[in-house]
Amino acid sequence: CLTLFWFQDTQDAPLFGEEDENNQTKRSKMRHPLVSFFHLFFRTSAILVYLFCDILSGRFVVCMVTIILLLSCDFWTVKNVSGRLLVGLRWWNQVDENGKSHWVFESKKTHSKNTKSSAESRVFWLGLLVCPIFWILFVFSTVFSFNIKWLVVVILGLVLQWANLYGYVRCKVGGKSNLRNMAKNYLGVQILKRVCESSYISPSFL
Repeated sequence: CLTLFWFQDTQDAPLFGEEDENNQTKRSKMRHPLVSFFHLFFRTSAILVYLFCDILSGRFVVCMVTIILLLSCDFWTVKNVSGRLLVGLRWWNQVDENGKSHWVFESKKTHSKNTKSSAESRVFWLGLLVCPIFWILFVFSTVFSFNIKWLVVVILGLVLQWANLYGYVRCKVGGKSNLRNMAKNYLGVQILKRVCESSYISPSFL
């Protein structure tokens, strides 16, 4: 089947801590505390159950089923609820009448800069970025320790959380060219800041 990608360009949602300085105070309050809690709860619980499986239960099957259920709940919650409510982003796949598969990456169009909370945005992106790193470490540790029975579980955790991360980054930045441009622009801004700071500080030592 042919796979197509649709992007809907809209006004930017806050990403990686981006904020509007004029409305920082107003946007620091969480509008959806329950959604923010469950955005982190399922993925954090899956990691904790994996780490403390021997303490919680000595039975491998019980821990494996618990982790898979938590990962499934996390995937559904992040994909269908927290992304839409916390940062105004969503992605999905649909098949048209011709059998073609379409991946749709959408960003909510807003007319007011106060409709999204910067605190919720930070919670969303922090959880989305940090947790897959743990599963990458778990994959390597499982392979190097020859703990093959956990390999399927950790790969599943990595795939499910990486899928949401990839989908929401594509929602935010669009195509691959935009993703590369964003990385280059971010790097350029950081270099410029360092240069400006060093230029400002250096006269004091003369």
